[in-house]
Amino acid sequence: MQIIVQGLLTHYQHSGQGKTILLLHGWANSLDSFETLKAELITSYDVISVDLPGFGKTQTPKSAWNLDDYSQFVKDFLDKLNIPNIYCVVGHSNGGALAIRALSTKQISAQKLVLLASSGVRNSKGIKNIAIKAVAKSGKVATFWLSPSTKQKLQQKLYGTIGSDMLVAPHMKETFKLTVRQDIQADARKLDLPTLLIYGNKDKATPLKGVGEPLHRQIANSRLEIVDGADHFAHQTNPEQIQKLIMEFLS
Repeated sequence: MQIIVQGLLTHYQHSGQGKTILLLHGWANSLDSFETLKAELITSYDVISVDLPGFGKTQTPKSAWNLDDYSQFVKDFLDKLNIPNIYCVVGHSNGGALAIRALSTKQISAQKLVLLASSGVRNSKGIKNIAIKAVAKSGKVATFWLSPSTKQKLQQKLYGTIGSDMLVAPHMKETFKLTVRQDIQADARKLDLPTLLIYGNKDKATPLKGVGEPLHRQIANSRLEIVDGADHFAHQTNPEQIQKLIMEFLS
């Protein structure tokens, strides 16, 4: 499905029946990254997933955006669909940081929140390789934040000398710079809705100690679930376990 939001041709999917679930994907991914999870959710819920601007099949903004711009976009997107009530927001990686920001600033509202390997803790102990830095000495780019289907493509071509997520979407590098500077821990402290945090103990992109546990401490009404052996894409590599955790939390 397509719709015009803020002048941008926006690609989204909407299926299922029941209370509404909104899915927000991570950096350089798309709504397709939720395909397996969505198939389970639509058996009991009304599910909306959207390609955020600059990713998937949605047009790229003409200027660089930060989390506030994306929050406004999500609000306008939901308004355009005439969906005032969200039961739960599910955000993966940067989509989780976006969800926290949008909820804390009242751009959107929801009864529950699920954070899958959410980012947003922007310090030296957080996302270790998300800051802009040179990798000329090693000549390699860390690819732990990428889905398996994307890794091979990136490894075949080194884009510049920046060892970060920026490499995955070079056309969005200015937006990446703005986004990565926004620490959402203060926003997390404002949340009081039931929140489920899910992190893999092998996640190097948003590590449990540096990101998952701090966010768990900041969000008062939250529960942290650790998936043994899982990396940044636990909802893809451990789908049944993740689906069970989310469905139990939602019900």
